[in-house]
Amino acid sequence: MQAPQIDGPDAPVPDPPRPAPWHGQAPVVAVVALGGAIGAVTRYAAAVLWPTGTTGFPWTTFCVNVVGCFVIGLLMVAITEKWTVHRLVRPFFGTGVLGGFTTFSTYTVDIQRLIEEGRPATALAYLAATLLAALTAVRLAATTARRVLPDGPTARREKGKRSS
Repeated sequence: MQAPQIDGPDAPVPDPPRPAPWHGQAPVVAVVALGGAIGAVTRYAAAVLWPTGTTGFPWTTFCVNVVGCFVIGLLMVAITEKWTVHRLVRPFFGTGVLGGFTTFSTYTVDIQRLIEEGRPATALAYLAATLLAALTAVRLAATTARRVLPDGPTARREKGKRSS
């Protein structure tokens, strides 16, 4: 048995065709890839310039992660509270460059290595110090950015707007 056909103004309207999931995402993927390559090369350069010995404390990874977190704090305040930027700035610089630059996977491997070498106290200190320093860096950078960076036109309009 076939369903009755409804014609007229009450007839069901078919859904409009959906865009493909990747529709419009190619520029975002491209800038994340480019930024990631830049960040990874920069991190590699830091490791080459300041190598950590096989038994040394992983200072390079520690510094890279803390500096990366500081820059992320600056960036997020700048582009979300202070200025209006192009839609590709955040994926390029935040996800790409800074995501490629920081290396929390290496951090965990360093902790594992320290434990396997029989230095659990150093591993625990590294674990805690990185977490504390990274969170402090983000907080310090965000506070500094809010005080130092000038407001863009969007931020000035938002501050002048009265709430109802």
